[in-house]
Amino acid sequence: MGLVMDSGVLIIDAEREAKHVSSLLAKLEREHGETEVVLSAITVIVLEHGLHRAETAEQARKRREYLDTVFAAIPAQSFTAEMAQLAAKIDAEARQVGRTIPFADLIGATALHFRYAIGTRNQRHFDMLPNLSVVKL
Repeated sequence: MGLVMDSGVLIIDAEREAKHVSSLLAKLEREHGETEVVLSAITVIVLEHGLHRAETAEQARKRREYLDTVFAAIPAQSFTAEMAQLAAKIDAEARQVGRTIPFADLIGATALHFRYAIGTRNQRHFDMLPNLSVVKL
């Protein structure tokens, strides 16, 4: 199984629960077996954005340290033209039925491109994307 990790899972683990990324990866393996875990380039944007919005130098230092461990443990996939085309198609189809899919859901386009699931704590958010398998973490 392959899994694209949603930024929200990493943010909650780091900021609110003070977990190390290795504990998250170990939990995934225990619950889902051997799983290839990747980040979308969009996830990298979201995570780095949070770093640059830190309110103190100490908070920025801690976030940088955490992100360095995340990026060392989980490879990031480039966002390609094919993924952009898929995201545009998904967005256009959603708008035809009156739904708007937020920019951050481009993470879902990465998962769909690789035929991976999305690992998230915000299932409702990603359920808007047709044919996307969602794993609640």
